[in-house]
Amino acid sequence: MAGNPDFDLFGLPEEHVELRNAIRALSTKEIEPYAHDVDEKSRFPEEALKALVASGFNAIHVPEAYGGQGADSVAACIVIEEVARVCVSSSLIPAVNKLGTMGLILKGSEELKAQVLPDIASGEAMASYALSEREAGSDAASMRTRAVRSDDGWVLNGTKCWITNGGKSTWYTVMAVTDPDKGARGISAFMVHKDDPGFVVGPLEKKMGIKGSPTAELYFEDCTIPADRIIGEEGTGFKTALETLDHTRPTIGAQAVGVAQGALDQAIEYTKGRRQFGTAISNFQGVEFMLADMAMKVEAARLMVYTSAARAERGEKNLGFISSAAKCFASDVAMEVTTNAVQLFGGAGYTRDFPVERMMRDAKITQIYEGTNQIQRVVMARALLR
Repeated sequence: MAGNPDFDLFGLPEEHVELRNAIRALSTKEIEPYAHDVDEKSRFPEEALKALVASGFNAIHVPEAYGGQGADSVAACIVIEEVARVCVSSSLIPAVNKLGTMGLILKGSEELKAQVLPDIASGEAMASYALSEREAGSDAASMRTRAVRSDDGWVLNGTKCWITNGGKSTWYTVMAVTDPDKGARGISAFMVHKDDPGFVVGPLEKKMGIKGSPTAELYFEDCTIPADRIIGEEGTGFKTALETLDHTRPTIGAQAVGVAQGALDQAIEYTKGRRQFGTAISNFQGVEFMLADMAMKVEAARLMVYTSAARAERGEKNLGFISSAAKCFASDVAMEVTTNAVQLFGGAGYTRDFPVERMMRDAKITQIYEGTNQIQRVVMARALLR
């Protein structure tokens, strides 16, 4: 059966392999050397942004019609995975650019796309996503931010929280209530620009991990935007938000796979060089079993992530189960693998002299954002029982 072309469907196309080689080389040379400093100083990874923009990897998903590469969903996951392998904070540049523009790409008018997407593709701007509120986390439909029609547009009032790359982005996809009597069907989506009057970036969160990516509150104080900045029809915003997550949860899975792979790589290298009782500790069966289990789970997570991304790219319906499953499984794997990597480093792994402790801290957020893994299980169960 050797050489049977039917088995090619389990491999990535050559262009994806070449893409991985290119983004891995770039990440290793131009992003990894700064990852420790970015974490230590809690500073934005400007070097990563510059390198990603110069190579066109900052927003690879933007369609060609708007100046982007029009890369497919699997390609976007590969880029995010490879950057996350060396620096999770930096991987949030391409990941959040996709999150912040996916609703626009799916449902926005051509005029609004043309206004926003070219600058995202060129790197002149970044985009963020504003759904969560302090009292409406997992229960997003209970949000309180309001948008009211004015003579020449919309006026927004309210607060959003947990906004990744808040303050660094130029454009924000914002969900707001336009008809409070209709529940989820009374929520609409808007594109807000950082220079819109009444838009204010609040304080930054002090976080356990992903310290290089600012997480901010956003305040809308009679924030006035033009009428054409609504995404899709009025009242369709919550549906757009859910469809967005179906397409972007695999990217969080990819981020999780990347940091898990990075921790595994570090653990293999360290255990092969660390000697105890006259031999490398990688020769101990207990260590071998840990490494084997770590690698096995990373491979399984990667396959699930790519499968979910491919299904989204094909435009399949009912993506809720597979997108949630990919994000949930991969992030649980990332937490387990990075924790085991710290264990394999022993006391050294508990210090900031080695990257595995940073990877462990960074991995934790993948189990929380874009829906906690408890919520992912709710989504999966409801999809099964529907």
